Amino acid sequence: MFVQRQGLVVWLYSLKQAKMLRRFGNVHYVSKKLKYVVLYCNQDEVEGIMEKLNSFSFVKKVEPSYKPFLRMEYENSAPDKAKEYDYKMGI
Repeated sequence: MFVQRQGLVVWLYSLKQAKMLRRFGNVHYVSKKLKYVVLYCNQDEVEGIMEKLNSFSFVKKVEPSYKPFLRMEYENSAPDKAKEYDYKMGI
């Protein structure tokens, strides 16, 4: 039902071609100061898109996001006793 998505960070030499990157996926953010674009695309197409983007002359480098591969369930998440005491006191 839902397609797995993954982010790509595309570092550019110039922002003139940032608008052209929309054909590879959804442009989420463009940093004018640091000259990078955050682009979201389907997870199964990431390798091919990275190769295409690296072949362009205006691209410095392309980095994939590792968020889909991180575990989001945390173990041993017991509350801190000092914070629990503060909450009871109303601080």
